[in-house]
Amino acid sequence: MQIIDGKSTSQKVKDEIAAEVASIKAAGDRAPHLAAILVGHDGGSETYVAAKIKACEYVGFKSTLIRFEDTVTEEELLAKVEELNNDADLDGFIVQLPLPKHISEEKVTDAVDYRKDVDGFHPQNVGRMSIGSPAFISATPQGIMELIERYKIETSGKHVVVIGRSNIVGRPMSILLSQKGYPGDATVTVCHSRTANLQEICLQADIIIAAIGAPEFVKADMVKEGAVVIDVGTTRVKSDVTKSGWKLKGDVAYDEVAPKCSFITPVPGGVGPMTIASLLLNTLKAAKKEIY
Repeated sequence: MQIIDGKSTSQKVKDEIAAEVASIKAAGDRAPHLAAILVGHDGGSETYVAAKIKACEYVGFKSTLIRFEDTVTEEELLAKVEELNNDADLDGFIVQLPLPKHISEEKVTDAVDYRKDVDGFHPQNVGRMSIGSPAFISATPQGIMELIERYKIETSGKHVVVIGRSNIVGRPMSILLSQKGYPGDATVTVCHSRTANLQEICLQADIIIAAIGAPEFVKADMVKEGAVVIDVGTTRVKSDVTKSGWKLKGDVAYDEVAPKCSFITPVPGGVGPMTIASLLLNTLKAAKKEIY
């Protein structure tokens, strides 16, 4: 059993980006510039955005954080998005989700210029990804593809079972892994909370991608010997052994599943760190006008 180390892999990706940014600056060009809009004070969002800014500093990007209270109106937020769309100094930006209930996430996502949509959520990017055209791919699926590639995990002809059908992880993963080329050429089954005989389907999987958002949902009796298990789940659960009183749990019951696997991602330290590395990769691509 080999642990897929997302922390050290993301560090490698960041070092590669930092080297490229150094040569961009040495050539007399400006550093890539990423902005983040943060609405309100959601604990998870605060942590994510702080980590993104720290990562920008590390690789030599310019970063800007734009804060709004959760009383901001939809009009005000859309006006700021429009302003960033037209800012020539800015290569890419993200609007940190979730947004307050009174603001339509769909409207905001659609308002982002797809050429600056480094989160890969705009319908233009999702559509292009679906047909295999160059696109900004959302960070978590792209991070998973990067891990598969760097660990040289065989995907051609393999049966992949994706548990979860979200637009951010489950659906894009199913599309990417079924496309031609590597990592791809897999036969993909998408399962979810309504799937009948889920255990039976999982037992046929060479690769399981668990993205259902239910802590320790995937048990040992759902995984065949030698399977690859990628755990996308991050649920905070109460814990009396940590200082914070919380612990991060994945969608996989790690201790019982790991001994059966050929490869497995831990939580934390698996897919999570790759998400930020992928966002940086997308920003670099935007700055180099690689996709649009």
